[in-house]
Amino acid sequence: MIEVLAPGPYATVQDLGRPGYAHLGVPRSGAADAAGLRLANRLVGNHEGSAGLELTFGGARLRFVTGAWIAITGAPCPLTASETCAHGMRVPFWMPPGAELGIGTPASGLRTYVAVRGGIDVEPVLGSRSTDSLSGLGPAPLRAGTTLPVGDTGSLAAICVDQVPPPPPSPPVLRVLRGPRDDWFAGDAPAGLCARPYEVSQDSNRVGVRLRGTTLTWARQGELPSEGVVTGAVQVPPSGQPIVFLADHPPTGGYPVIGVVLAADLPIAAQARPGDGLSFRLVGH
Repeated sequence: MIEVLAPGPYATVQDLGRPGYAHLGVPRSGAADAAGLRLANRLVGNHEGSAGLELTFGGARLRFVTGAWIAITGAPCPLTASETCAHGMRVPFWMPPGAELGIGTPASGLRTYVAVRGGIDVEPVLGSRSTDSLSGLGPAPLRAGTTLPVGDTGSLAAICVDQVPPPPPSPPVLRVLRGPRDDWFAGDAPAGLCARPYEVSQDSNRVGVRLRGTTLTWARQGELPSEGVVTGAVQVPPSGQPIVFLADHPPTGGYPVIGVVLAADLPIAAQARPGDGLSFRLVGH
């Protein structure tokens, strides 16, 4: 059992989401930086899709009512423990019964993941334990006093330290494929999208990364009928300022999509914080 003493600015339970319900208007949701959650789970011997905690801008304090092996990945944060124990980012470590862990503010990045051996065992909704900030499905965002059950560990593999992937490039670059609605824009708008960096807006959230920078001008009048969109779609509203859809994006959109970010680069978008620069690079044909 884990007790949340302080959740930080915004903290939720996340696994790899609930795919397959877009036709019912249900977003996939799940960890915004799925690679970060997968790594944390592997480090403690969990299945990659086990539920963990997603912290936005750190600031959390957790008490481990029973002892637990945990791992913390994603945006790097300073850690403090009430008990003497070895701890650090991207390595498994033991929290004794009753110990408290403080997770500070990340020096870079935005979202930090806490995996506990056995996984967070809240009740699943439509096959997932993820909190969906858009539809409200799943457990409520964490508050002070929230208690979280931990799953059984008896059938899990032994813990082994995984190879940690290299950090993303600086400044961050998102590889993007053209289309499917790049014909809605004046000139060579995909090249314009990639011409210079954008700045991440403070209005960004788990639905999408909102950007400020080069204006992408529509070449058509009227509205585009709503159509299905995928995670990573770069949608451009009438303002001409692009939005990169993240885990809680709606299943459909009414604005043209100029391109789609490669799935491998979505963790970079998920870790972009307000004020960061973010660039695009066209790939494919």
